[in-house]
Amino acid sequence: MADAALDLLLLPTWLVPVEPAGVVLHDHGLGIRDGKIALIAPCAEALRRGATEIRELPGRLLTPGLVNAHGHAAMTLFRGLADDLPLMTWLEKHIWPAEAKWVDEQFVQDGTELAIAEQIKSGISCFADMYFFPEMACERVHASGMRAQISIPVLDFAIPGARDADEALRKGVTLLDDMKHHPRISVAFGPHAPYTVSDANLEKLRILAEEVDAGIHMHVHETAFEVQQSLEHHGERPLARLNRLGLLGPRFQAVHMTQIDDEDIALLVATNSSVIHCPESNLKLASGFCPVEKLWQAGVNVAIGTDGAASNNDLDLLGETRTAALLAKAVAGSASALDAHRALRMATLNGARALGLEGEIGSLEIGKAADIVAFDLRGLAQQPVYDPVSQLIYATSRHCVEHLWVAGKPLLEEGRLTRLDEERIIATTQQWGAKIRHR
Repeated sequence: MADAALDLLLLPTWLVPVEPAGVVLHDHGLGIRDGKIALIAPCAEALRRGATEIRELPGRLLTPGLVNAHGHAAMTLFRGLADDLPLMTWLEKHIWPAEAKWVDEQFVQDGTELAIAEQIKSGISCFADMYFFPEMACERVHASGMRAQISIPVLDFAIPGARDADEALRKGVTLLDDMKHHPRISVAFGPHAPYTVSDANLEKLRILAEEVDAGIHMHVHETAFEVQQSLEHHGERPLARLNRLGLLGPRFQAVHMTQIDDEDIALLVATNSSVIHCPESNLKLASGFCPVEKLWQAGVNVAIGTDGAASNNDLDLLGETRTAALLAKAVAGSASALDAHRALRMATLNGARALGLEGEIGSLEIGKAADIVAFDLRGLAQQPVYDPVSQLIYATSRHCVEHLWVAGKPLLEEGRLTRLDEERIIATTQQWGAKIRHR
């Protein structure tokens, strides 16, 4: 079986496996068989193996598919609705009222499909979603061929699709059961934030997550106000409260973490929790700066997410990674903080690890799923190429994304979506925009 012909052989100029770290392979081929990576070898050796299809990719860089470790996919339909406002004003005066009025199953289906299409064209093969009607998001992910972690939203009050936290959890357990054998969809619990979920509901959620070994995906320490409010109401910082309740651990995904002290870092390290950094949303909402380099040096797994399009306003993970790399240098006061290779790792393998998927995706290794993106580095703005990874992070945009495969299946071919109708998605989105605009 080891010598069986390949389904597809890719022959790029550069191949960056991400693991081992810092490696750039020149003139190597990558072979795919049965949706998995079956071969990485010098081109001459790879060609001897034989393949049903051979794709020569001169001037292209192959990397693992990007992993967008935090977002609210359906909020693409609120893109640009309430810009230039602080977080709580944005939420309480604009986003929550808009959600109460507009969010239903059709909204989530259409908004998620728009997000999926945008992310595929941005080189993202896997995304973490946290929004209402998660079963609708699962339907769209299943049909698209993409990979995702879908979180079950849990808040103390009524939300679209659930009257209270108990109903949300009941529906979540059903969804977990429905999706437990899906090859591309995992389900996690998504308590919104420490200030919107009580100790009692967090305790229920923790017990369920432990029973089914599910991730817990949560906004934590997003603003200084959140931390101050927790100190006043609970006598402890939000992260310390979550640790007291037993939520922290390898399955815990702490989103944002802009307000961090040494005790917070010690908790993250001791519990092996992951941090998901969303720099552009944090910048736009003036929420603060996650100290990425300090976390990285302490040994914390730091992944990257776009957040939702209502606060970013795009789902461009490559652009997000560039922002993260530049911001990390300014925050650390060091030009060598978060170099290009580590930034790419943050957008791939670290994201996979945060979502519990590092055994399957996040690096180009034999036996892993063939989730692969090809970037075209032949353009004017990419010349000359000394280090393709530096060029990718600092001089390349998502418009250079040419191909994307998930589990060996092409979802993007020469910049064109293979499974989704882009014109139809745009037309549907414009109809939503016209309705919401005249609210």
